Amino acid sequence: MPLTDRSVRSVRSARTARRARRLVPLLLLFVWLGIGGGLGPYAGRLGEVATNDQAAFLPRSAESTRVIAEQKAFRQQETLPAVVVWTGDDGARVTDRRAAADQALASLAGTEGLAGRPSPALLSKDGEALQGVVPLRPDLGERLTDTLDRVRAAAERVPGTSVRLAGPAASQADLSDAFAGIDGLLLAVALAAVLVILLLVHRSVLLPLVIILGAVFALGLACAVVYVLADHGVVRVDGQVQGILSILVIGAATDYALLLTARCREELARHDDRFTAVRAALRQSWEAITASAATVALGLLTLLLSDLTNNRALGPVGAIGIACAVLSSLTFLPAVLVLLGRAAYWPARPRPGGPQGGGAGIWHRVAALVDRAPRKVWAVTLTVLLGCAAFAPTLTSRGVPLDEIFVDDAPSVAAQETLARHFPGGSGNPAVVIADAGRADRVLAAARSTRGVAAADAVSASGRPGGRPLVVDGRTRIDVTLTANADSDAAKYTVARLRTALRAIPGADARVGGYTAQQYDTLRTAERDRTLIVPVVLAVILLILTLLLRSLLLPALLVATVALNFAATLGVSALVFQHVFGFTGTDASVPLYGFVFLVALGVDYNIFLMSRVREESLRHGVRRGVLTGLVTTGGVITSAGVVLAATFAALGVIPLAFLVQIAFIVAFGVLLDTLVVRSLLVPALVRDIGATAWWPSRDMPAPKRGTRTTEEEPVTSR
Repeated sequence: MPLTDRSVRSVRSARTARRARRLVPLLLLFVWLGIGGGLGPYAGRLGEVATNDQAAFLPRSAESTRVIAEQKAFRQQETLPAVVVWTGDDGARVTDRRAAADQALASLAGTEGLAGRPSPALLSKDGEALQGVVPLRPDLGERLTDTLDRVRAAAERVPGTSVRLAGPAASQADLSDAFAGIDGLLLAVALAAVLVILLLVHRSVLLPLVIILGAVFALGLACAVVYVLADHGVVRVDGQVQGILSILVIGAATDYALLLTARCREELARHDDRFTAVRAALRQSWEAITASAATVALGLLTLLLSDLTNNRALGPVGAIGIACAVLSSLTFLPAVLVLLGRAAYWPARPRPGGPQGGGAGIWHRVAALVDRAPRKVWAVTLTVLLGCAAFAPTLTSRGVPLDEIFVDDAPSVAAQETLARHFPGGSGNPAVVIADAGRADRVLAAARSTRGVAAADAVSASGRPGGRPLVVDGRTRIDVTLTANADSDAAKYTVARLRTALRAIPGADARVGGYTAQQYDTLRTAERDRTLIVPVVLAVILLILTLLLRSLLLPALLVATVALNFAATLGVSALVFQHVFGFTGTDASVPLYGFVFLVALGVDYNIFLMSRVREESLRHGVRRGVLTGLVTTGGVITSAGVVLAATFAALGVIPLAFLVQIAFIVAFGVLLDTLVVRSLLVPALVRDIGATAWWPSRDMPAPKRGTRTTEEEPVTSR
């Protein structure tokens, strides 16, 4: 029978569709291979545009920051002090070594990297130590280590003494050493952990490699974008941001890939055609994946509201990383799955009409427990979480002292301890006061009478003690030495008292800056940031959940559970940090970072669960929807949580207290959320509340009057 025009067009259309099914995935694959080959090296080049200059991390509007600007008017650029400490060999006195120390310090004049003349050597009261302050430029970057080596070489010319370098310059050098090699080491540890977990989860040889490859491509793209933006001054990158970006992209890309590949396995067991299966999986997963990514990205962008530079830096950089992760998961991964089909899951290939996965064994038992006694389940889990949260107020976030910044021993820490044994704690790192020159005498008197102050002297025009005070535009500078260590709580309280005393002097217009004041202002700013950013993050997440779930009550419930999970995590962290790790406190930014990561990532898993619950509830009712959603997503979400916890735990390979604290809080919090909150608390609450949980949505089928939902047939995966 001859073909009609309509039949011919239909045949041609089918051929075109078949070609597109092959060409589009191939095109996407080639594009990502080009991205990986061309942009991949940028993952190892972020260090070129990164800065670990601590002076750049200060609050933008703080009093100590304004003091830095005023110092420039004195033609005294901001400095990074290196404190040279000499002690006698075998505990000998060094009284007769002072002249040699002065000569060694004087020999440094004109050395590249110095921001002024070194101070004379100062003898300790016990006669057992000497110290000298060498002002360095804060913008030395990678040249800082070489400059400190020259300072050490000059100091070692003093015979019969041992030399140590302390102060902010030495701490910053040790910080740079801690971040050295961060690209290779951190990435290798994270990828190795992810690969092992994926091999155990998927019991497949090829699919874990595909997922890892997609995550690496996403990281390469993110690093390239961040590199260009940082090179043009649009964003800032430091070692902390660099490390967190790598972990965030690898973890997020893997999580999204796990969700999509699990759904694809279900569809391959339902459809003969792999293109149809992947398309169905993508159609059913993209909304949850993009909502999850939007939650994390917007949560990170709220850090732009912070007044701390390092917090603001993480916001856009992290959001770029999440965008690249979701782009890879929704383009590269589907393309590879179409091209490989069931071979991607070898040797456990899904077969049409066979088991559809997603919920054998333990998750049927968990669902049965939730179904049988939902009220008891949520009451017990809620009690446990509240018990853990009760310890949260014991977590102190007043900053990490210099001797705890590094997890292992660092030369600057040992030098600082030596300095503190022989000199007032604030020696070599004074508080800097800029005040009206006409009130200098009153300012000096008030400073010297402030509790916690060891000495106060006006800076002279010659730069030497006792000279004529330097006056610029009617202002003068006074250096105040504190009795307590510059990084201690006692020193911060002294700064607060000093500011109060100086503000009481009419017309003095005195401002207090310097290292201790900067730490104090950072602490106050971090507290202000938490007060502002935490409600904004919760509001953003609540809005996204409301749009995704078409409900008001359920999103509020989910936000409350992840907030409780965060509080419980802080409670456990307070106990572990104090009694296991030996930390006396956390960095001021740790609670905020932990909140943003845990709440945003915790909502991720609730989005994965509840989007599937909603889908099933529309078909079978809320009870069946909750239980089927829990069974079908239990394995993949738990796997995703373990992967994310493992990637964040990899931050612990960097020997810095800040990153170790973040690693523990996020890793433990993600596991607690995945295994307790998302697996037990949330399903039990929604199961107990029923269709009311979806209020004011009217499209959820309610149980028929007179039926007993607890006696319905057992729940199985579709």
